[in-house]
This record gives sequence, C-alpha cells and structure tokens, in this order.
Amino acid sequence: MTKQGPRNDPPILELRGITKSYPTVLANDSVDLEVFPGEIHAVLGENGAGKSTLMKVIYGSTQPDSGEILWQQENRTIRSPALARSLGIGMVFQHFSLFETLTVAQNISLAVPGKLEDLSARIVEIGHKFGLEVAPDTLVYSLSVGERQRVEIIRCILQNPKLLILDEPTSVLPPQGIDQLFKTLRQLADTGCAIIYISHKLEEIRALCDEATILRQGKVVGTVDPKDTSTSSLARMMIGGEIPISEKSNHKNESKVLLKIDRLSLSSADPYGVSLKDICLQVNAGEVVGIAGVSGNGQSELMQLISGEQRFVTEGQGDLLFEGNPFGHLDPAERRSLGLNFVPEERLGRGAVPPMSLSDNTLLTGFSQGMVQRQLIVRKEVNAAAEKCIDAHDVRCGGFSAIAQSLSGGNLQKFIVGRELSMTPKLFVVSQPTWGVDVGAAANIRQQLLLLAERGSGVLLVSEELDELFEITDTLCVAYRGQLSKPMLTQEVDRLTIGRMMTGLGTTEERAAS
Repeated sequence: MTKQGPRNDPPILELRGITKSYPTVLANDSVDLEVFPGEIHAVLGENGAGKSTLMKVIYGSTQPDSGEILWQQENRTIRSPALARSLGIGMVFQHFSLFETLTVAQNISLAVPGKLEDLSARIVEIGHKFGLEVAPDTLVYSLSVGERQRVEIIRCILQNPKLLILDEPTSVLPPQGIDQLFKTLRQLADTGCAIIYISHKLEEIRALCDEATILRQGKVVGTVDPKDTSTSSLARMMIGGEIPISEKSNHKNESKVLLKIDRLSLSSADPYGVSLKDICLQVNAGEVVGIAGVSGNGQSELMQLISGEQRFVTEGQGDLLFEGNPFGHLDPAERRSLGLNFVPEERLGRGAVPPMSLSDNTLLTGFSQGMVQRQLIVRKEVNAAAEKCIDAHDVRCGGFSAIAQSLSGGNLQKFIVGRELSMTPKLFVVSQPTWGVDVGAAANIRQQLLLLAERGSGVLLVSEELDELFEITDTLCVAYRGQLSKPMLTQEVDRLTIGRMMTGLGTTEERAAS
C-alpha cells in the first residue's frame, strides 16, 4: 500500500464527544479526536490528564459513558481488546499484560497465530529491525521492565495493525535505538498504518509526529502541528503554565563515603538473568551518581542487591558496605532503618501493592515514622502522611484512600518517590524515577533529588534518560552486560560517548577510559 499522505484520506479513527467518569474524577470530558491513515498523531498531557483512559476506550478495555467511535467511517462499539485487535487496532500499554511464567514466544503466540518455531524466527527478525532484541525462549518473569516493553511492541507489530497505539515506547532505548525506532515507525506510516504516539519527551514529538492533540484535565485544549510549535509552547498547553527548571547548585560533595561496592561479582541463579562481574561503585554524601545503560544489562540485579530484595552474604566475592559496614545480610526494613531508601523501577508489585490504598502503601515503608505505636497502627498518622505526600507532589487521585492501581502510571510514580523522599534518607537509591512522568512532574522530581544531595544525602540514580542523567548527576557510570565502567565526571563526557558505551561499542577498558 502506498502512503497517500496524512489527511488526504478520510480519518481511520474519529472520536466524537467521548466522556468517561469515575467516582472521584472526570477522566475524559467530551473529547474529539481524528487520526488519519499514515499519520503519526501525538496525544499529550500531564499525568492524570486522561490520555490512558482515552486509549483504553479506543482499545476496548474501557467503555465510555457517552460519545461515538467511528472506525473507518463506521460507528462502532468496541467492547473488548479482542474486537479491537480484529479491527486492526494494536496497543502497547504502559503497564504490561504478559504472563510471567510463559516464554516471550508463547506470550506473543496468544495474539499472533503460527507455529512457535516460525514465530520465534519472526520475533528475532522484528527485534533486530527495531533495535528491540529479546530472546524468544526467555521466560517473561526474568525480563526487566524495559525488555518486557520490547515484547509488547513486537507483539503489536507482528499483528500488522492499521492503527498502532504506543505509550512511552522510547523510555527503554539508547539514543541510537530511538533513531532506529523512529525510522521504523515512519516506514509503518508509509504503508498507511496510523500511529497514536504518547510520550512526555516533547522533542521526540516535534521530531516524529505530524499532529499533536493536547489534553488538560480531561479536555482537549488544542491540536497543533508539533513541528511548527516550540517545546515550551507545547509544555504550556499541557500544564497551563511554565515548566519548572531543575537548578543545580555549586555545592561540593562531602568526603564521607555512604555506599561502597568493591569488586563485587555474583553469578545469577536465574538462567536468564545477568551475572554481575567485578562491580566497583562509590557514592559520597552530597553527591548524585548516575548509572546509564540499556535495560537488561545488570542494573536490576545490582539494585536488588543494594535494596535487600536479594541478600549478599557470599565470602570472597566482593564487598557491599554502607557507611563502612557490611549490610548485604540485612533485610530491606533493616536497611531503611539505617537511612537507605530506594525506589524500584517497577511501580506495581515492587514499588506499591496494586490493590492496597495509598495510605496502606505509605505504612508499608514508613511504619517507623510514628505510624506504629505499641505495636498498634496509628491510622490518623498513616492517613496524614499519605495526604501530605499527595499534596506535596501533586498526586492526582481521590485522596489517601485511593487504590494504588487506580492511579495513572505517572501519578503513582510521583507518590512512590514522594513517599520515600519524606523519610529524608541518607542514601537514596532510585531506578527510573521519571519514567512515564510528565515534563512538569519530572522536573520537580529531579529538583527534589538535587535538594536531597545539597542537604548532604547521597543519591544513586539508575536511568535510561540521558537528558536526566546529564542534568543532575555529578558522576556517571555505564552498565553493560553485568559490568560497570569506571566513574566519569558528567561535565567532562558527552551524550554520544555514553550512548556508544550503552550499546557495547569498544572494549571494557576503552569504555572505562572514555
């Protein structure tokens, strides 16, 4: 099929007056949207602006209260994702829908027909073409968050969709991978496939998309050509004001060593995991240390060792020290009591218990902050702490009693980061803190990390957002295949060098010396 050009044909999808409300929020308020064949159409908005709800309506996983959906000029009621897929609508959700005990190929086979052997070959082919490599026979439970997103994207592409909805698809890619993905998305659009693209990276939107519809508080506030609209203008439309800018002071790092990892090696018990090899890392008080790398290169294994999700008590395989004392044998609660707090990359299941309220999720990690007295829960203190976190970090929800899984991904992330920051940790270990978070909230989180360091705490930041790492870190390391490069002063290295190191270009020594 030859692309006729966006807007030369009738819209493949048209929404008219879509409204969807929940008990505590009006998620979509009379939303109109047109998407044309061959068009890459961005949908922008703050966390909680209604983007995810609108996408779920299109995909059939949520039914609107009112309004019409026209698919290829026909009024349709899309009652289920299965019907949406049969119509040619594919979607990659921010929170994934994979069976953890099945392999990659088995998961994809649930939506894509064919023999597993043939499907595995296609997975490898598509993965290589998109820069989204993943082994077809790998069990999903052993994959990192980034690798799971790759599986979701590949699954959609293999269904040959007429409309592809992508939610934050570049959050797990190095710069080179983003370029390759954009090239492939443009190739898909050239065949007539329409793409709805959700991202908080406004420069990506301007580089890739033909149109952008902006939502604020559930309403459409404008549709623009992003190539002709500045980043600051897009941001103002999204948040209704100026973007806060992270300001890094000229404070000097203190000499006190908080975290020291020396020649740590650990073989993964998981056959699909990443073994850590000769890891050396140090975080001082008053310092922000960043770890860059493509997801699946050992970052998750290292974070589990530091947080206590996995214990490290092996003799002769390196040291894991906090303020000079071994702590690998301590459980997560004992580590928090020392002042070591952490935010995992996976929001639902590790960062928060999905079916529990925000107040109960606050209690899980903050019980030592006056919320338990004489072995009894002081519910008033728990609720007050949750409400304080909600207010301080502008978490859009129905209050402290809101269920964690009812929040948008970005709002839940703001809550989890705020919950841990409220304990003023000595060492704050945080993985992907702004993944899926809007530009205003991301800037606020980064500023909070800088303020924490200025007050004398240490921050270890694991991120695949190079802009984020270059904005707030003092030193940078790169993770690749279970190894860490030597630390580099952030101000003395460039993005291209880090991007090359993330993809394994050069030897270990060359990467360390870059």
